[in-house]
Amino acid sequence: MSDIQESEDVKTQGEGPIKVSYIFPNGDTYEGECSRCAGVMMRSGTGTHTSAGGIIYTGEWLEDKMHGRGSLNHPSGALYEGEFKDNMYHGTGRYNFPDGSTYKGPFNKNRLEGDGAFTDTQGLVWTGEFYGKAALGLKMLHNI
Repeated sequence: MSDIQESEDVKTQGEGPIKVSYIFPNGDTYEGECSRCAGVMMRSGTGTHTSAGGIIYTGEWLEDKMHGRGSLNHPSGALYEGEFKDNMYHGTGRYNFPDGSTYKGPFNKNRLEGDGAFTDTQGLVWTGEFYGKAALGLKMLHNI
């Protein structure tokens, strides 16, 4: 974060993280916790990053990367809520597509991967093994 401009005073609260509010040169903003490592400020802890294009991430950070639990909201209406690792969807999460369909289950490096459930725009729920864009052997759940 050495290329960012500080928009407010940095405040240290005892031994804990540093609370900051930054405006990046490209218009992005970050409000939340940071830590200092080798003289460089890094997002670490919890905070909200809003891109100039309207993408909003709220959640946990580690060494300047989305890492831990959080939500990523896109201007298109797409929303991911769940686990992140190294700036990627990784772990258990839920992805809401702009058309109203959803996927809930495991992610691996931004890809659907494993035993999950997809709910289509008509409300039908399909379960099975997902591998990226492929999903072999899906079963439709019936509400009887």
